[in-house]
This record gives sequence, C-alpha cells and structure tokens, in this order.
Amino acid sequence: MKITIVSRIYAPETAAASTYLAAVAKAFADRDHRVTVITARPPKGLDLNEPGHIRIRRAPVLRDAHGYVRGYIPYLSFDVPLFFRLLFSRRADLYFVEPPPTTGLVVRMVSFLRRTPFVYRAADLWSDAAATVTSSGIVLRVLRAVELGALRASRMSFAASPGLLERMRNIGVSSPAMVAGSGADTQVYRFDPSMPPADYPYFVYAGTYSEWQGAEVLIEGFAKFVADHPTYRLIFIGSGSERALLEERSRRLGLTSVEFREPVPGPALNVLLNQAVASVASLRPGMGYDYAFPSKIFTALAAGCPVIFSGVGPTAPFMREAANEVGVGEAVDYDADQVSAAMCRIADLPSSADARRRLSDWTHEHHSLAATCERVVSACEQIEARSRIRKAA
Repeated sequence: MKITIVSRIYAPETAAASTYLAAVAKAFADRDHRVTVITARPPKGLDLNEPGHIRIRRAPVLRDAHGYVRGYIPYLSFDVPLFFRLLFSRRADLYFVEPPPTTGLVVRMVSFLRRTPFVYRAADLWSDAAATVTSSGIVLRVLRAVELGALRASRMSFAASPGLLERMRNIGVSSPAMVAGSGADTQVYRFDPSMPPADYPYFVYAGTYSEWQGAEVLIEGFAKFVADHPTYRLIFIGSGSERALLEERSRRLGLTSVEFREPVPGPALNVLLNQAVASVASLRPGMGYDYAFPSKIFTALAAGCPVIFSGVGPTAPFMREAANEVGVGEAVDYDADQVSAAMCRIADLPSSADARRRLSDWTHEHHSLAATCERVVSACEQIEARSRIRKAA
C-alpha cells in the first residue's frame, strides 16, 4: 500500500503529534508499505536525521514568534500550498491526516478529486478547544462545520479515547470511527537506574499548556508546597498559549523556583523525567474538554516517573484503577490545596528505584505507542482493501 501522511508538524519537532505520527509511519514501513510524509520544514537548528525507508517531503511554512505552526495564518501557509502538493504528487492508496481541521478540509477536497480515501486522526476536537479562546459565534460555527466535514468524509476517524469518541457521536459524527488509544514511545522513554540524581529535587510539567489545561492550579499548589520544601523547583518543559499568564502568576506569588524551558528532544526529556520527583498535569473543568486524557501522562509513566494529576475527565479513574497494580502517583481535584498535599506526600515518601522500574515496565507492557500504531495500521489495511474491491467492481 502507498500511504501518504499529511501533517503540518512532524519529527524532529517536539510534540505529542510528532511522536505519534513518526511511530505510525514506522509501523506502516515495518509492514512493507511505502510511506510518504508531506509536512513542513522544521525550525532552524533541528537535526533532521531522516529515516531512509520513509520518504519525507518538506516545504517552508510561517511560524509564530516561538517557532511553532500555530494560528490561522501559519495554518493557511501550510494548507493552501498543500492542496497543490497533494494534487500533483504521486498517487496514494490512502491519506492519513493530522489536524487542524483546515488540513482535513484540503485533504477532503483532494481525496474527492483524486478518488483516494483518507482517514483522520482525532486526538481532540479543535472546535471544542476554540470555544475556550473565542466567543465569536461565526468562527466557532465555521470551525465546527469544517471539522465535522472532515470527520464525516473520512473512511475512519481514530479517536484517542472512549470519551472523545462519545463526544464525536454527540456532535453528529456518525461515520466510521474507532478508539485507537494513545501511549508512550517506549523506545525513547524508559526508566534507567544508572542515571545520576538531579542537582536539586523538582516536579516537571512536560507538554503543552493552554487554556483548557489550566496549569495555574499547579503553580498555586506548588506555592503552598514550597513554603515547607524550599529546595524544590517546578519546571515547565514545552510551549503553550498560557505561558505569559503562568509566568505572571509565578511572579505575583513571589516564586523564584518555577522555570520555563523550551521543548527538548525525547531522549533529553527522558532524562528529566527519570530525575524528577514526579510529573504534574492538569485539566481545567468546565471548558468543554472533560473527556480529554493528557498524553503526557503515559510519557511520564513510561520513564518510571509518577504523576500528580489535578482535574477532571477519564484520567483520575484510570490512575485510581492502575494504582491497584503499580505506583502511578495521585489524582486529585482541580484544587491548589489538594495539589500541594499530593506534592507533600510524594516528596516526603518518594518512589524507590524498584518502584519506578516496575512502573516503567508496566507502562511498556500495557500502554505502548507501538501497540496503538499496530491497531491503526491494521484498520488502514482493511480500509484500503475494501476500497480496492469497490474500484474493481
């Protein structure tokens, strides 16, 4: 099968989507399919290190001040040329599309013109996320229509979680969809007992911090915690629209032990997670995103790093159930006092090396990204086979 993966973001850029798509591409190639990735040229300074068995076609794209393809104009700088790049590229048997919905719209049009089926990765719903940053009814209605159009026209939508699939059904997506799940790149993230300890104890937030994640509750909880644990730090690794707000909140609380760092490659993040006391994550209630499951949690667990999760959704039940088998950390309400108390408990009784090794092994066995990708590839093979039969008939 000739598979074309379409995404504005791809390895070596550091993001959950990049990791996921690189793993999907590898899974296709490992099963002897011919893989082409159509994506954007990465920021300067990143080592491409392209795999020889996967054909990657990159083009220039507009980026924001932090080097990310984010916002209407940067999206269009990828999506408008994409129409022609796909229309005049080698014919594929199947397109595999990563959001935003505008990219889905372009692929939907090319799919119709070239009579080539496509599948859509639904890591979340962008039209839900947009409601947290704009009150414009026109913008929200247009985005919802574009996203629904892409989801409904796809031969299969791959939802990241059961809650997301339920939400898709609630907004009118009746086309084929399945829960593909998510997981950790277990080739990169693993507990290493030989790793030296950090110079100081810290909690780490690794990933995107946007409005619906509400990471200020973690800073407020840390402010209460650090009063009795002055040597600890809270390190944010990643990017997001809330950075200025979080930095300002830290300043107002008089915190000098909160750091904000740029994204780092997977191996470097694995070191930070290995050395952290715990990872932290949050999900603000009432933002229309209560069904979300932060993928950063699997990444931390794969590195043997317990997690403190503050918020709503399926994460807390998952962690409480998993705690019957292994020390995954704690899930608390979206409340600074509860975050602080959880930090105290983990700092005062940190996980041993043996406990972290068991946590890493358990995650590798039960929540590997490779297993997720195998399910996706198998489904795509069935879709392409049915499409071939229809064309032959």
